[in-house]
Amino acid sequence: MSDTSKGFETRRLYQQIADKVRSLIQQGDYAVGARLPPERDLAQQLGVSRPSLREALIALEIEGSVEIRMGSGVYVCSRALRRPGMPVSMGESPQELMQARGVLEGGVIVLACVHATPEGLARVHASVEAMRADIAAGRDVLEHDREFHVRIAEMTGNSVLVSLVATLFDERRGPLATHMRKRLEGQPTWHEALAEHEQVYRCLALRDPLLAEAAMRSHIRAAADRWVIP
Repeated sequence: MSDTSKGFETRRLYQQIADKVRSLIQQGDYAVGARLPPERDLAQQLGVSRPSLREALIALEIEGSVEIRMGSGVYVCSRALRRPGMPVSMGESPQELMQARGVLEGGVIVLACVHATPEGLARVHASVEAMRADIAAGRDVLEHDREFHVRIAEMTGNSVLVSLVATLFDERRGPLATHMRKRLEGQPTWHEALAEHEQVYRCLALRDPLLAEAAMRSHIRAAADRWVIP
């Protein structure tokens, strides 16, 4: 394996972009307290996508190098001058995570339709109703959101697929993903997610693999739009 491929495995894209932003600060392009250029301009300057830049900026905020002020911009903190670099990963890239989930869960629900049983459908529907109750009570919805996706995977009868769906979902608990989630998730977004879960369940209950796959992929794309690319 080449040194380049090893570096790619150990240094995620958002970490590489964060290193570039930090270097700009440390070489004097942006002083402590200064506002960084608008996201669109900075992304163009660095030659990266805006979602990838956003992940990098949030990682820099977690480590204390910048402060993101909603509606105002991103400001340099004094810690940026003392940070040599992000020593460890803060989890998978949220945008790559959602892309992977779309590919995996779109296929999983097709197999779930083939193996659907009344008992399995009842378990999925129970997760939808538990999520509805969480929203109404103002509780954290994430656990029943996870349960919904895992129970669909369980209907395939394939333990490897169940493990993969659960593992990808659990990446949302990483430092980077959690920070993004706290900023962007709220009651309106959870109501949208609930409506999408209801549509996925209806298609699954019909045992129509094409409709179910389309509904699941639509849900994952919408979730990415709410969470990763707002």
